[in-house]
This record gives sequence, structure tokens and C-alpha cells, in this order.
Amino acid sequence: MNREGDGPVRAGFFRRLAALIYDTLVAVAVAMCAAMVLIVVLLIALSNQWLSLQGYSDPASLIQHSWQYKLLIQSWVGAWVIGFFLWFWRNGGQTIGMRAWRLRIFSTLDEPVTWKRLIIRLVFSFGGLGTLLVLLDTKQRQSLQDRIAHTEVLFLSKQANDHKSW
Repeated sequence: MNREGDGPVRAGFFRRLAALIYDTLVAVAVAMCAAMVLIVVLLIALSNQWLSLQGYSDPASLIQHSWQYKLLIQSWVGAWVIGFFLWFWRNGGQTIGMRAWRLRIFSTLDEPVTWKRLIIRLVFSFGGLGTLLVLLDTKQRQSLQDRIAHTEVLFLSKQANDHKSW
């Protein structure tokens, strides 16, 4: 990709921040839906005595007081949120927020972006804090996660942002 002149350029901090806010709203919705599904399944399983109530009078009390059920729900929700980001990054290079703000992840190496590199990118983003490096690195405009995972986030033209162009 040409990063100078007529081609795409690396995205700046505020455009990345806007996409992050947008994606956070979507990730919260994904988390709420994932939690709702698992809690309903647990309530049904506990109400029908497929799982033990462990001495509690109702399923809701058990779920609220059991660290194991809380951990299960939090892990389930976390897996769905992580899966949201990884799936969108791997299948098109954009999350919903990135698409709205015309950003896309590309490899800085001569190889495709792999699952492993995307997981590294997710871990080193530190929940978006790795993007703060873009404020300090005004010349290269690379976040911590992009440097470590050998990726870059480019700002696309309207035509390049169209999925038919890929």
C-alpha cells in the first residue's frame, strides 16, 4: 500500500478513537446478548434440576452468590467480545466501527494477517490504551499493538472502503 500521496495513509488518533467508541458500544451489546443467553440457559437448567441448586431456594440466588457461575458467565461474555473483534479483523480487516470511520487493518509484512498476529494485536492493545502511542508518534502513526503485531491501520477512501473493492 502506498502510504504517501494518492494512496491510503495511516489513521490518526482521533479517527481511531471514534472507531473505538463505536466498537465499544457494539461490544457492550454483544456482551449483553451473550450474558442473557447463558443466564437463561443456566436458569432453565437449574429450574428443571438438571443442575443442583446447592441448597439455594431459587436459581437466581445461586447464580448471584456462586463465584463459579459468575466466573463462567464472565468467561463466556469475554470470549464473545474477543471473538467479535478477532472475527471482524480476520474477515475483512474491519470491525463495524472501523468500517464506519473507513479504517482497515493491513499487514506490514509480505504475508496475510494471521489469527496469531490478531491475538497478539488484541492483547497488546490493552483495551485501547496502546492506541495512545499514536499521539506520541505523529510521524509513523503506529499504535503499540500495530508495532508488535506487524500491522497498520489505514484510512481508506470511500471507494476503497466498499467491500466490492477488496
